[in-house]
Amino acid sequence: MAEGNPHLLFVDDEPAFRRLYAERLGERGFEVVEADSGEKALELLEQFAFDIIITDLRMPGIDGRRVIEAAVARYPSIVAIVITGDGTMKDAVETMKLGASDFIAKPFQFDELMHVLHKAMEQRRLTAENAYLRSQLEERHQFGGIIGKSLPMKALFQMLETVARSSSTILVRGETGTGKEVVARAIHHNSPRRAHRFVALNCSAIPETLLEAELFGHVRGAFTGAVGTRQGRFEQAHKGTLFLDEVGTMSVGLQMKLLRALQEREFERVGDNQTIKVDVRVIAATNSDLARMVAEGTFREDLYYRLNVIPIKLPPLRDRRDDIPLLAKHFFEKFAPETPLHFSQGAMRALMAYPWPGNVRQLENAIERAVALSGGRPEITTQDLPPEVQATPQATSTPFVDFPEDGLDMPTYLANIERDLIYRALDRTQGNRNRAADLLRIKRTTLVEKLKRIGADT
Repeated sequence: MAEGNPHLLFVDDEPAFRRLYAERLGERGFEVVEADSGEKALELLEQFAFDIIITDLRMPGIDGRRVIEAAVARYPSIVAIVITGDGTMKDAVETMKLGASDFIAKPFQFDELMHVLHKAMEQRRLTAENAYLRSQLEERHQFGGIIGKSLPMKALFQMLETVARSSSTILVRGETGTGKEVVARAIHHNSPRRAHRFVALNCSAIPETLLEAELFGHVRGAFTGAVGTRQGRFEQAHKGTLFLDEVGTMSVGLQMKLLRALQEREFERVGDNQTIKVDVRVIAATNSDLARMVAEGTFREDLYYRLNVIPIKLPPLRDRRDDIPLLAKHFFEKFAPETPLHFSQGAMRALMAYPWPGNVRQLENAIERAVALSGGRPEITTQDLPPEVQATPQATSTPFVDFPEDGLDMPTYLANIERDLIYRALDRTQGNRNRAADLLRIKRTTLVEKLKRIGADT
């Protein structure tokens, strides 16, 4: 809860009682400061962040209620305990509402106070720990616009947090639509270079004859159409980050010039002999197998190793299907922020079953289409999804379960399978519960009870 011994403020207007308990608390390892009035307590609270406050309830002038209220308002995580000689249950309830952790009536034994104190400290520790874990969980669902809570994504977030602090060159690999540029932007915006520019260039989108000029710039008259001097992307990204997408499409000749720029952090504009030095972090991306291209002689080996200082592999969406509901919700909020849409179970099963060769980008397009076709209905159905998604056979169960490192919640997993089978049986029988129960080889009354348990007894 605190570094070193806990700091405790003991507030009571009875000097003998206060000094006795302050001394004994000091013997137990607490750093105790005494206050003989509510006014003195407020003064001390303004000057120091105590871990604990123990205060008498009834005192002349400012009473314990106002002390607790001020302490909790200033320090929300403070442990506050109220003591009184003539307190009632109403007093206890009121002080707890103000933020007190516990209430103890005089006279009491010192051991009783220690029990209440330790219990309150442990409760506050657990509350703080749970709040931290919740915040960590929420943070792990998203990193710089990247969304996911699956094991592959948790590992990716940890990697991104680590590499963002460095200036090393990064090679991001992944299939089309996995979000390589989103990852590059996340690295930049979480790095010390965030105050400077993020410059992106898709190498496959620029004709080979113009790509060198795009990278390094050109002077007037360097080639037909060069009517003026122009900065290249390397110069534009000075002190920031340069993202080179589809770097595997670059010609071997231009690869040599890129290698020199990466090694020396200098280059010449096209048509010029003046050397320009830059401070740039380069993040390259590709959906090609560069190692195979090196073996085939279509990509320079030395450039490959220069780019592949920190390799990052993005998982395809089919390998993190448990992120699909989270991503779908995110895209819903993007395309229909004012509409409380939700998926039917059939639609969600279809989304989960489809292999998504276009990955997250394809899923985003599918959700945009579904929102448009829903026509204002509150529910997205299977019919709103693209034909290829509708046509995908839906598995009835998972034949192999990849156990997470931290274990598997078997009751939840089995409950999800049971719920899926029930919905499929009802779909097959168009909602006829007698026939659905027959398909599932259970009694109708059992089916009804299961529907109640999963909240589907409508």
